[in-house]
Amino acid sequence: MAKTKYIKMPSLDEYSEQFKDFFHFKRENGILEVKMHTKGGPVQWSYQMHHALAELWTVIGHDKENEVLILTSTDPYWINEWDTSSFAEVEQSPDNDQRFNVQIYDTLKIVENFVNDLEIPTIAAINGQGIHWEMCMMSDITICTPDFILQDDHFGMHSGHVPGDGMGMCLQEVLGIKRGNYMMLTCEGIDAQTCLDLGVVNEVVEKDKIVERAWELARDIMKKSRVCRRLTHQICVRPWKAVIERDFRIHVLSEMYSFNLADSAHDFEYIKYKEDEE
Repeated sequence: MAKTKYIKMPSLDEYSEQFKDFFHFKRENGILEVKMHTKGGPVQWSYQMHHALAELWTVIGHDKENEVLILTSTDPYWINEWDTSSFAEVEQSPDNDQRFNVQIYDTLKIVENFVNDLEIPTIAAINGQGIHWEMCMMSDITICTPDFILQDDHFGMHSGHVPGDGMGMCLQEVLGIKRGNYMMLTCEGIDAQTCLDLGVVNEVVEKDKIVERAWELARDIMKKSRVCRRLTHQICVRPWKAVIERDFRIHVLSEMYSFNLADSAHDFEYIKYKEDEE
């Protein structure tokens, strides 16, 4: 008999409480739905959400009860509001260690932990317009609503930001170098139907049906054996692991070096999708 016990990892009940300010959780038969939110409403992007996402992927990955992940957000859109005070606190702070922790470490771990710590099939259900869809592009299956726009606005901000937090890298990977570079430098967007035509997303689904469709896909995946599901995911995610190992850190470090060298701040009014401009 072993002399020591296995370390107890956090249960769903425990991390649901821990992350309640950022995510709603629903799990049935091993399928875990994670819905992003801020105080029950649409997501307000913040450095606190950065950190929560980075930590969440590791916690979910360590919970053996999770077999398929569905990632979505609170209507009416994906991520299209901002907690500007959160960004100001960090970007105006003289604390270099704090800026490193949130601007570099958390930015890296949002993507690295999503790809490296989740050993289960992943489905992204993009429920509208918004930023930071890189996790969706890296998911095994990606579905979106008709109003989704694939766009990276970093370069177009007032002083210009290097598009290095993962979206630009995804554009190069899913669209090819020339088209991806063009989108980064022009900040032009691609609508949902064009994304489907180009193979960037797998399905375009109406908003009131998109989460239901994600569950249909997840339940079909769950019909296969656990070993088959998990090893197939390893094949699906392998190209993303390769590009992250090769390129991602230079992307993030280039953005943050430029950001701090130029004494920049996030220009959220520029990147917000507005209905009257559609």
